[in-house]
Amino acid sequence: MLQVCLNGSRGRSSCAGLPVTPPELGDAAAQAVAAGARDIHLHPRDDRGADTMDPLFVDAAVAAVRAAAPGVTLGVTTGAWTEPDPVRRAALVRSWSVLPDHASVNFHEAGAEGVAEALLACRIGVEAGIFAGTDGAARLRVWSHAHRVRRILAEVEDPDPVSGPGAALRLLAELAGPDGSGGAARRPVLLHGVDGSAWPILRLAADRALDTRIGLEDVLLLPDGTPAPDNAALVLAARQVLGQAVRS
Repeated sequence: MLQVCLNGSRGRSSCAGLPVTPPELGDAAAQAVAAGARDIHLHPRDDRGADTMDPLFVDAAVAAVRAAAPGVTLGVTTGAWTEPDPVRRAALVRSWSVLPDHASVNFHEAGAEGVAEALLACRIGVEAGIFAGTDGAARLRVWSHAHRVRRILAEVEDPDPVSGPGAALRLLAELAGPDGSGGAARRPVLLHGVDGSAWPILRLAADRALDTRIGLEDVLLLPDGTPAPDNAALVLAARQVLGQAVRS
């Protein structure tokens, strides 16, 4: 499965084609799906362009993308930078009226379990974000609802094209658990990197037959090093990489 990550926390100055407003997110989602994306991840933005979990902006973003890409599953972020207080983040989840299919929860963040439980109570799927080099995997392993997560986001923040894939392999080994059984959650894994490590780790995910993602949140350049004009171009390039992996 190839997910498109439409915008992340980047500013418009990083890429002229970065979608921010609900209409822009809808257009970008439709184009990415036409290019081959099968799932969507986005960061709703407030009037200042900052990431937010405020229902006014989450509802508008989700509704716009749902209308533009009907039938395609979509998710949003619950990162601590949107709201430092985890109790408040959980309350914001419960205030949404236009529900995404899933939302990412970074398990190394304080109060992640409570935010994830609020999502489950609202029948929103949980993508458990496990960042390399954090205690996220250990915390997920002992969480009583680990078996209910939709998927694990194996996230490598190291942008180096050489050391990033090494960090990805160590993270995958950690997620597999000491006996190689897949750990406590035993859920599907979506593996991705960022910037310089994004394409090498996407190839690694393809080689391991894992879900993966691509989009302007993760990388601004195409595999040949030229700037990506939009998310659809990144998805097309990723489909080519994934197709090559299947053929080989």
